[in-house]
Amino acid sequence: MKKRGLDRVLSLRKTLRIARWEVARSAGALDRQTVALALVLVAVGAVVGPTVVAEGPGLDDGIYRVGVEADSPYHDVVQHSNQFVARPDDASASALKAGEIDILVPARGEPIPRPTRKGQAAYAEFRTAVQEYNDELMGDEANQSAAFPVAVELLYESRAGSALTGGTGGGAGTAGSGDGGTDGGAGTGGDGGTDDAGAGGVTGGSTGGNDGQVQAPSLGGSAIVSGSTSGSPSTISPPFPFASLVLAFLFIVPMNFIIQAYGSTIINERINRRGELMLVSPVSRRDIIAGKTLPYLAALLVITVAIAILIGGTAVSVAAVLPIALLFLAATFVGGMFARSFKELTFVTITVSVFMTSYVFVPAIFTDVTPIALISPLTLVVMDLQNEAVTWGQYAFSTVPFYLTAVALFTFGAGTYREEDMFSQRPVHQKALDAIATRVRNKKTVALVTALFLPFVFVAELLAIAVLFIIPKALSIPVLFGAIALIEETAKSIHVYAGFEYARFERSPKTAVVLGLVSGAAFFLAEKGTLLVQLVQLQDLTLGANAYPDAAAAGSANVDPLVVLGLFLLPLGLHTVTATISAVGAQRSKRAYAGAFLLAVLVHVAYNLGVTQLVP
Repeated sequence: MKKRGLDRVLSLRKTLRIARWEVARSAGALDRQTVALALVLVAVGAVVGPTVVAEGPGLDDGIYRVGVEADSPYHDVVQHSNQFVARPDDASASALKAGEIDILVPARGEPIPRPTRKGQAAYAEFRTAVQEYNDELMGDEANQSAAFPVAVELLYESRAGSALTGGTGGGAGTAGSGDGGTDGGAGTGGDGGTDDAGAGGVTGGSTGGNDGQVQAPSLGGSAIVSGSTSGSPSTISPPFPFASLVLAFLFIVPMNFIIQAYGSTIINERINRRGELMLVSPVSRRDIIAGKTLPYLAALLVITVAIAILIGGTAVSVAAVLPIALLFLAATFVGGMFARSFKELTFVTITVSVFMTSYVFVPAIFTDVTPIALISPLTLVVMDLQNEAVTWGQYAFSTVPFYLTAVALFTFGAGTYREEDMFSQRPVHQKALDAIATRVRNKKTVALVTALFLPFVFVAELLAIAVLFIIPKALSIPVLFGAIALIEETAKSIHVYAGFEYARFERSPKTAVVLGLVSGAAFFLAEKGTLLVQLVQLQDLTLGANAYPDAAAAGSANVDPLVVLGLFLLPLGLHTVTATISAVGAQRSKRAYAGAFLLAVLVHVAYNLGVTQLVP
């Protein structure tokens, strides 16, 4: 026991020493111009990001000029909006005609727009600004039920049901019973006020109760507050977390720079053969890889903590970004080990950057709309910045696949951290087979490698659901079944094929059947972890229910328990049969494996089509 503890201490010291060498070497490779540019970019991001979120993009600030007297009730409206600039000295018809102002607000009567496209646009925005200003004034009233007789709350549901569900509004106003129309909502008012609400639950203009404040008369129109899902009907709009997305994107940008440096140091050791010194040293591959990765991971964590502090995030944001950083580094490590030149490395790192950024950023746009958003840990950052509670189930669903995939990538990449792969010019696909084959030695390791592929399967299937979410059901379901079959059959058979190609196993039908049964059973046991989808109700979506029928059946009260048990056990037969089909082909030749693999995919698709008929 003491010896094991001593070995761990020595391993940690070796890792830290390698990390220190990596920092010294990388720091020496940076010139002053590069450091200065990096500091400037950090400073710009630190200033611009929060400013954009706090004040908006600012592209239309002061775009419209309004001729309005200082004592006009509309003057405060103009001052309140960033889009308008008040021109008291130009409040005349001649100034409007000369184009010095876009809107003229006379002492009496309606505002007059300039007869141009810009004038009409300015007038439309001016109406909206007046409504927003009135709503804010009414929001300061002590009697909110009198100020807003009708209140609506929208609840977003799955696409299969109604899109929106309305709430009820009460208060001291006389309001008609509102039919929600296309919004599926209804507004119901109270008694004893002065305002009316017509059909559809939409309030009319409000007056009174201003406590002596100057209130601009209403011109109609509607005020749209981005992302509002409750309140008066005029303030309701679909949610779009622009501010949180901008801030969350600040976490992603530094990763794209750091992985470039990380990938460069990996391939530099291979091309210049500096890695030979590491390979002959009394240090394990695990210590070498950990030591070289640690400085870059630490840099990402420092930047993440700094950004979180700057924008008011909590530990949730840091914990959500950590698996993203690990996966970025793991994918770059594998790319650095597989690439044969800096040109190939550039292609790999750009591909990794684009794919990973899209994968984690795009789903976060739908944070308030669908559980699909939770496939990205960045969604947790958005929720944290919106002061929403994050449950352990949501955190596990978003981050565990990233953690496991990062571990799997580092594991497979470490398989090529040896002389015959590091300093050779073998094709990328051949190195990929090498990385897999190094982990396959016997039947037990076949099962372990199958389980190790599960994170890739889970992430790929979630991505397929997210991509196909917007496609019509008639097309998305068959495509999803095909994608799932390809992904899962690859995970169950590619390492068996690599084992036969590298003579790890005897080429015989009996051996192939045994390996197929082992791989299929291991996949079945590991796959039950995908029932994690129930933690975020992903099975409530049409694509989620088809991708995970056992989870959908388990969560449905209308499904017979025997059907649930059957859906739980039937995959065992499927996975063992299809894995055996592929293994029998793999033991013969590459061409036979391709044919057997295609047959296994077809069997898998047919099974999926049949099973979906059992789940209502």
